[in-house]
Amino acid sequence: MTMVAPGAKAELAVEDDGPIPYMQRTRDYYVALGYGNPYRWAHFDEVPFTPLRTPLNRARVALITTAAPYQPDAGNQEPGAPYNAAAKFYQVYSIPSESVPDLRISHVGYDRKHSSAADIHAYFPLARMKEAAAAGRIGSLGPRVHGAPTNRSHRATETDAADLRRRCQEDSVDAAVLVPS
Repeated sequence: MTMVAPGAKAELAVEDDGPIPYMQRTRDYYVALGYGNPYRWAHFDEVPFTPLRTPLNRARVALITTAAPYQPDAGNQEPGAPYNAAAKFYQVYSIPSESVPDLRISHVGYDRKHSSAADIHAYFPLARMKEAAAAGRIGSLGPRVHGAPTNRSHRATETDAADLRRRCQEDSVDAAVLVPS
């Protein structure tokens, strides 16, 4: 709760300064793309997750991101670039977690008015994950980082999720941190 000093006058926010109705905007956008039906988010009455079997400070953790590998021929992908559908990717990818990949987020919709995407750590916290492992907050980082496409299709997402699960199992990870862009 914000307190106003005695005798000071509280200022109201401007009329249009409120929460962004992103779910309705996404539904409307989906129809505008010609899909015929508003977008429906997957949801479950029971969440299919289980508690960690290994304490986090001993767990091997995977990092999964929706950031896209830089594609030189796909147009402007610089921080703050306009939305760029040409920079999307459609297959799950994996890269060594020791690398310092060139990942970008021009292919996703984000608030470009208030964010520039200049700080890769905001959407790809690989360095912070390495620090967490070095500090003993997590046991270790998995050997690979995985990329999850943002294809707006339940069928494609199910296929991608199965592929990501298989890759995480191959890496013998105990948990995964998913970082959507």
